[in-house]
Amino acid sequence: MAKEDDLVFIEAGAEDAFEKGICCSKDRKSKGYQTKVAWLQQPHNREVRLLLVSKHVDGIIGFAEYMPSEAAWRPVSADNYMFIQCIVMYRKASRSQGVAGKMLTVIEEKALSQGMNGVCAMCSSGTWMAGKSLFEKNGYAVCDQLDRFELLYKTFRPGVPAPSLIDWSLQLDKYQGWHLLYADQCPWHQKAVSDLKEAAVENHLELNVTLIETPEQARHAPTGYGTFGLIKDGKLLADHYISKTRFLNILRKEI
Repeated sequence: MAKEDDLVFIEAGAEDAFEKGICCSKDRKSKGYQTKVAWLQQPHNREVRLLLVSKHVDGIIGFAEYMPSEAAWRPVSADNYMFIQCIVMYRKASRSQGVAGKMLTVIEEKALSQGMNGVCAMCSSGTWMAGKSLFEKNGYAVCDQLDRFELLYKTFRPGVPAPSLIDWSLQLDKYQGWHLLYADQCPWHQKAVSDLKEAAVENHLELNVTLIETPEQARHAPTGYGTFGLIKDGKLLADHYISKTRFLNILRKEI
């Protein structure tokens, strides 16, 4: 636990995430919360770390999830980098106070202490992923881009190879018919999967549901998000968590 001004940075992982919290879900009794904790406790996720930032009176105001790039759950190829998988600030006021930048500094110091080449993160102007402005303000540069996603990095060792994106579109043709792929990395996926399966039954639709179980599977999944994808006949219809209403709108257009 580290303190800066009135901010407290709290580290959590497989060993204590249930008690300290996973931030993106607060209900410890919910299926999403419990599957997220179980996900963290899987052997291949032992190096996943959560960085929670707390402010006096306000409580938890943001968090980040990061891990060695070799254990990333996004379509990224990077040698000896720290990868930021999620970074979220809950309060707009905190975003203008440089709190997220301080979180990046904490993660960068972790990467340096472990002898890594640098830090990288996927960004997008779309939903469910951080935009690139935070990273650019803190010295990161774009090193790859595909569809709506960009990969940014900051290296500590000029001359080492930059990270790159793995082209997920090459996998799409393998998925004919309706397919829903998801991982337990995000606690919101549990509700999405339940809602979409229910909607599929109601509309007499055969929806093939696949759980993405390892980082390797996620890095080579047919979606830029890595941990969620809705596909029909090789066409990616949604690359992130969607609601039942959104799914029904997609069905109206596709059926």
